[in-house]
Amino acid sequence: MVKPTGLSAVEAGRRLGAEGFNELPRADRRTPLRIMLDVLREPMLFLLIASGVIYLILGDLKEALILIAFALMSVVITMVQEARTERVLEALRDLTSPRALVIRGGEHKRIAGRDVVRGDVIVLGEGDRVPADATLIEGHDLLIDESLLTGESVPVRKKAGVDTNASMRPGGDDLPLVFSGSLVVRGHGVAEVTGTGIRSEIGKIGQSLRALETEPPRLQAQTRKLVHLAAILGGIVSLIAVVLYGTLRGNWLEAVLAGIALGMSMLPEEFPVVLTVFMAMGAWRIAHARVLTRRAAAIETLGSATVLCTDKTGTLTENHMVIRELQLPGGERLDVQPDGALPDEFAQLAAVGLRASAVTPTDPMDKAFHAIGNSSHGGTLKHSYGLRPDLLAVANVWKDAEEYGVTAKGAPEAIFKLCHMSAKETAAFKSAVNAMAARGLRVLGVASAITRHRTWPATLAGFKFKFEGLAGLADPLRATVPAAVQECRGAGIRVVMITGDYPVTAAAIAKQAGIESDSIITGEDMQAMSEKELANRLRSVHVFARIMPEQKLRLVNALKAGGEIVAMTGDGVNDAPSLKAAHIGIAMGGRGTDVAREASSIVLLDDDFSSVVKSVKLGRRIYDNLQKAVSFIFAVHVPIAGLAILPLVLGLPIILGPIHIAFLEMVIDPVCSLVFEAEHEEDDVMERPPRDPQASLFSGGLVVWSLIQGGVAFALVAAITVLAVGQGMPESEVRALAFFSLVTAITALIFVNRSFSASPFAAFLQPSMALIIVLIVVAAILGTTLFWPTASNLFQFGPLHGNDLAVTTTAGIAVLLILELAKAVMHKLQARHIKLRSTR
Repeated sequence: MVKPTGLSAVEAGRRLGAEGFNELPRADRRTPLRIMLDVLREPMLFLLIASGVIYLILGDLKEALILIAFALMSVVITMVQEARTERVLEALRDLTSPRALVIRGGEHKRIAGRDVVRGDVIVLGEGDRVPADATLIEGHDLLIDESLLTGESVPVRKKAGVDTNASMRPGGDDLPLVFSGSLVVRGHGVAEVTGTGIRSEIGKIGQSLRALETEPPRLQAQTRKLVHLAAILGGIVSLIAVVLYGTLRGNWLEAVLAGIALGMSMLPEEFPVVLTVFMAMGAWRIAHARVLTRRAAAIETLGSATVLCTDKTGTLTENHMVIRELQLPGGERLDVQPDGALPDEFAQLAAVGLRASAVTPTDPMDKAFHAIGNSSHGGTLKHSYGLRPDLLAVANVWKDAEEYGVTAKGAPEAIFKLCHMSAKETAAFKSAVNAMAARGLRVLGVASAITRHRTWPATLAGFKFKFEGLAGLADPLRATVPAAVQECRGAGIRVVMITGDYPVTAAAIAKQAGIESDSIITGEDMQAMSEKELANRLRSVHVFARIMPEQKLRLVNALKAGGEIVAMTGDGVNDAPSLKAAHIGIAMGGRGTDVAREASSIVLLDDDFSSVVKSVKLGRRIYDNLQKAVSFIFAVHVPIAGLAILPLVLGLPIILGPIHIAFLEMVIDPVCSLVFEAEHEEDDVMERPPRDPQASLFSGGLVVWSLIQGGVAFALVAAITVLAVGQGMPESEVRALAFFSLVTAITALIFVNRSFSASPFAAFLQPSMALIIVLIVVAAILGTTLFWPTASNLFQFGPLHGNDLAVTTTAGIAVLLILELAKAVMHKLQARHIKLRSTR
């Protein structure tokens, strides 16, 4: 064979200049100033800053600084997120730029992987990272781990040849192609580079990542819309109030102050604060479940996930091979138990398999025999036979006393051939192999021979082998998976397995995990389907086998197009595009690649599939509590706005001024942000189906319920205020009485909204620490404004007597009782509606 001389240094330099470095191009980065300007265009952020400026003008420096601090926090979070997305491509770039040994001008040279060009001849050895896509010129017992690209734990054989069909992709045995980023497990070879940078398989994945847009946060969009509407409505109402007040009363200064107070009462600046706090605290709580949240949008989406697409290798399974079954020539079978002792006859089979394995194992199947057999091979290794294209078996020759023991293992057909079996024997053993394969096992044959000759034949055919039996290997299922799959089913979440493995293996793992596997679609089947056909089959099929990376992405997009909220787990580079495209990308933190982690929205730090279920449960709890906070905010603004409008309508003295509303905001913000965030999950949180993916956080039912709550609170407080004015109570005392009544009504609303189902009286017995602290602080401030003259003058409060305080307390209790009765009636009506609908 003519030895390759490779490219000349001049030609290599020319190609490097023409085609670029062997790395992924850097994404265009926005400058910090540009990012900041983009963020400042957000209406929600603008509202935060505008609110802070209003408070600053009114002299409330503390509230102004808090709101502006939240605005700055939003800018920082966005800038950090921008840096994180850049690291996706950085991780890919690191994989595609190892050191490389090339032949240039007939000489071997070690160069940086980024300097490899198309046409370079590269030399590959055990332990090398392949620097670029290439076609094999020579290959000797070459075994390559392509799990980064295929997700499969078993390395594949490589065979030199000239047939380089363009359809050849990672993952197949005996192909002449090697791929950038893969790892040489055994053997050595020489290859000619055919693709570098973005033209390699891993480069194509990088390109698809750049083209994908991250799923935008739905709550942020909904909140932005609501804030727009509230700001416009508040501005119109405030302007009308100023004109009416100034025209009817002739005092335009008071009219402007009343308009500002009314506008502030309708300004929902709590929403961005609540979202910020809930997302930050939600990420903190989820971290305690060993889950890292990389994008806040995932928290809001977790509770609505309807489909969980999971990879098999490394996600459902442990990503290493173990021997699960041994079978002797006589047909005796043994299901191998972890750490279990083997009977003598099966121990002999395991020992032969161990002696046929590498002394220092790198191949997963060699490691499996080391794990089950005696750690010592025994004897002295004298010679090894590697894989040959015409005989898929390996063998070792050992010096044992006065004779030599030859041990071989490999594809069952190759071992049958070495043992010179008859057609009848071969057919019988093939039946056993097929039965083991149907159980999802990868089957190897094992054989042995004895010779006294000190010279060995060129091929294994020169030995007289005895068939020792069959070994079935598998990548074992994680112990926590079946229970986690069952809990997902109980929560109304479909579990779909997507793997690059063979259908038989996929079906076996799916059956063990509890995933429906009656029908399986392969990548080849999928290739022939139209989008409509695929959408129809997706409704009933839960297992997809022999799926390529771009097909995973197609599946995720098809599910999304069908209205599903898709969570996708994965750990390899091949999973990155689908992780990024899914509503919730879930990467494995321990075994996962940097690319997968950076493309995902959450990362399982312990690689435990059951953590996905914990995350969903926490996501549902967070969303429930967010709805409680939103309901509370809506409800509270009704009586506040009502008391701001009431004097304008009835000609009463102004009850609430900017300072009173500022105080109320100091109560509302911590209550809705901290108290509701800390609430425990509802009892049925994992027994109900996922919420409608299209349902708005600000649903019509929630708004109506909030208006009912706010209306009841306003009616009672307004009645107290009107009666007090009618009895001739001084303006300062009326203001104090109305304000205190409003605060007790707001306190009642806290307890009403703490749970959708539990009684508030039970909530009294189990208050959270956040609620206790808020109530103590509110009581202390109210006491200060009532009994400290300086504070009373600041709030323009007059003295309240015992009977006045009794009235305010009664108002709060009345609000609580009325609304709890209304809640009970609503629950009964809802249950009746569900019952009627189910009987139709």
